[in-house]
Formats: sequence, C-alpha cells, structure tokens
Amino acid sequence: MTKPTHLKVALVQQSNTDNAQDNMAKSIAGIRDAASQGAKLIVLQELHRSLYFCQTEDVDVFDLAETIPGPSTDTLGALAKELNVVIVSSLFEKRATGLYHNTAVVLETDGSIAGKYRKMHIPDDPGFYEKFYFTPGDLGFEPIQTSVGKLGVLVCWDQWFPEAARLMAMAGAEILIYPTAIGWDPRDEKDEQTRQKDAWVISQRAHAVANGVPVISCNRVGHESDPSGQSEGIQFWGNSFIAGPQGEILAEANNSDEQLLVVELDQERSENIRRIWPYLRDRRIDHYQDLTKIYRD
Repeated sequence: MTKPTHLKVALVQQSNTDNAQDNMAKSIAGIRDAASQGAKLIVLQELHRSLYFCQTEDVDVFDLAETIPGPSTDTLGALAKELNVVIVSSLFEKRATGLYHNTAVVLETDGSIAGKYRKMHIPDDPGFYEKFYFTPGDLGFEPIQTSVGKLGVLVCWDQWFPEAARLMAMAGAEILIYPTAIGWDPRDEKDEQTRQKDAWVISQRAHAVANGVPVISCNRVGHESDPSGQSEGIQFWGNSFIAGPQGEILAEANNSDEQLLVVELDQERSENIRRIWPYLRDRRIDHYQDLTKIYRD
C-alpha cells in the first residue's frame, strides 16, 4: 500500500456510563465528526464501550466481553467502510470462556479487520486490578499494516515501557498509538496529580523523540465511582494529545471535557527527522544483552 505523505488523524476523548449502547453511540458520533473534518485515521480510548470496570474484581463483569470478530467490530467495520476511514478501537475480548484479553483492533477502510494487538503489560494496582480480567497478550509487538500506514498500536500501561515503543519502531511502525484509561485518585494532593499527569505526557513524548515517529494518546475523561465503595473512584484526567516526531505537542485536550482532536501529520517530516537524528543507526545492540534480564544483580 502507498501511504499518504500528509495524513489527517483524530482522537475521541469521551466520558462513559454503565450504558454500553450510549457509550458506543458517543464513540460513533465522534468518529463521524472526525470524518466530516477530513480525518482518515481515528483513535478511540481504551475500553470505550463501558466504564473502566477494573476498579474491583467481579466475575459478573466478564459478561461485558465479546469476540473479535463480533458485534463491535461488525458495527465499527461497517462505519469505517461507509466513511472510508481507518478506526482504532479498544475492546474487552473474549477469546474463550475463562480466557480474556484487553485488545485493540484496527478496522480498515473496506470494513475488514486489518489486525489486532493484545495488551502485553498488565497492571495490578489499587483501582486498576487488570490481572484479574486480562490474560497478557501473546501477539507480540507487531505493527498493523493499513491503507494509511503501519500502525504501532499499544494500550495504556504499555505506554510506560520504552521497550514496547522501540520494538514497534524497529518493526517499521510509522505512528505509535495508545488507547488509554488513566486517572487520579481524587484523594491525592493537586501537586501529586500534576506530577503524575506530567510524567505520563513526558513518557510518551519521549517515545516519539526516541523513535522519530508521531504519537497519538487517547485517554478517557470524567469521574467513575468505585462500585465497592472502598475508594473515591477514579478521576480520569483526559489530556489526550497528539505529538510529532520530536515530541512536540500538536494538539492537546483538557482534563475535564469530552473533546475531539484533529491534526494533519506530515509523514515526510518523520523521515527527515530520522535522517538528522539516526538513533536506530547508533544503537549498540552488541552491548544490550542484559536488557532481557529482569534486573542486573
């Protein structure tokens, strides 16, 4: 496929409720709005069909999972074909009874599934009990070839790991994409909340810099209560953004509102940046063997 040199991309930052139909309708409205503005690649946030259910461990939540292909990919595939766009969706995948993944799926302009990525790094922290629900991915760090380029799709907790971004870039990814659901504990001090959000942005901008590719990071927004009542829930901080290949912020949402960001990327610029800053050329792979160890004791 011949990739466009200029690509208009979009992300949909939204809040969610416990009504899956309403959530999907909101995502679809955002996709239609983005397409009307000329976007050809549209990214949705992590688990956009539902509330972020990992605040507690509840076996009934597995009823939310669906197969891929399945209802959501059918709906979004038809929409991608109608609008002639590529869509990155994030779903709770039921692979088999008792086997579930946190999966990003890419819908091509002809309505087909271009590929999928199963989240590799699975957190297990207060309010983010993902290991209860998600089996770690087994598809590796493989970019997905589409009509708009080779997409390095990762998910949320993956965004803190430079190894994941590097492996995607080493396999030819032209854009790094992170559907995300991350937020504050409302009890944290404002200064701590700022430090957490800034670290999140810095980490992903660094992936753009180190690999010479744009980054699209789509987070949810709004407060979601803890069903167990043991905490004050999560205040998702939004701040979705699109960064260029030197980490420059091209567009950034706020931390309180549902927003649509639309940006035109100049892919030739990524090519030129990589020529001027040839990090891949100068990597000393003959001295990196210990990176395969958990720790250098």
